Amino acid sequence: MSKVCILIILAAGLLGCSVGFKKFIWFMSVGYGLAMSCIAAALLVLSLVYKTATLPFILLCAVIFIYGLRLGLFLLIRETKNAAYRKTLASAGGDKKMKFPVLFSMWLMNGALFMMQTSPMYYRIQNVARETAANESVFLWIGVAISAIGLIIEAVSDAQKSAQKKENPDMVATKGLFKLCRCPNYFGEILVWTGVLVSGLPVLRGWQWVVAIIGYIAIVYIMFNGAKRLETRQTKRCWKMPEYVEYSNKTPIIIPFLPIYHLIDWRQ
Repeated sequence: MSKVCILIILAAGLLGCSVGFKKFIWFMSVGYGLAMSCIAAALLVLSLVYKTATLPFILLCAVIFIYGLRLGLFLLIRETKNAAYRKTLASAGGDKKMKFPVLFSMWLMNGALFMMQTSPMYYRIQNVARETAANESVFLWIGVAISAIGLIIEAVSDAQKSAQKKENPDMVATKGLFKLCRCPNYFGEILVWTGVLVSGLPVLRGWQWVVAIIGYIAIVYIMFNGAKRLETRQTKRCWKMPEYVEYSNKTPIIIPFLPIYHLIDWRQ
């Protein structure tokens, strides 16, 4: 069962992110969201086939499916409709043409990463017979709640940012969830995968811990790296604006209430 399960999840992730062959940046953006929706659907089907589906697991699959679909569509619409974002993407090399061997390698690496991110869920299907009803109710329900909160935060912050950019295109978003941290969408993303990891804590065994932890650390690193690149762009554009300097110096970069305000030395 374990090999079949892993191969199906890998195939689902590769299917979703295959849009990256059209534009390589989509491996990490649009394709990432679609891959998560495909994986969530595959996990739900597998849990039903192997008769391990429970209400909280079904809800977790639904959260990840909605999360992935919303993110993929949001990024696709932003890229196709937002001229300013297309310009930023082009300046960062997002439109650069890649050779097929490079694209193929990126496709496989991203598929493997997505599989590791969701590993606590498919290991639950594999190991569910070993866990107790208490663990089921506590860890899985807590995981569902954390992931759902992360989904809501990410969706709301994306909507708030879009609205504020329409009002003042030259200034970064500072209202709503952006009062808590400067990258609440990235914080929401971290919460989504924290919930997935928590949901699998009772069922992970041996080397499965390594896979799950690597997947989680990778996505947290990607979020902090994304926040760093965003701060670099914002600082180059807004460093002469007193309101931006004040906002960035008093608002945590990615984790609310955690006093990490900068990931770059913007004074250089």
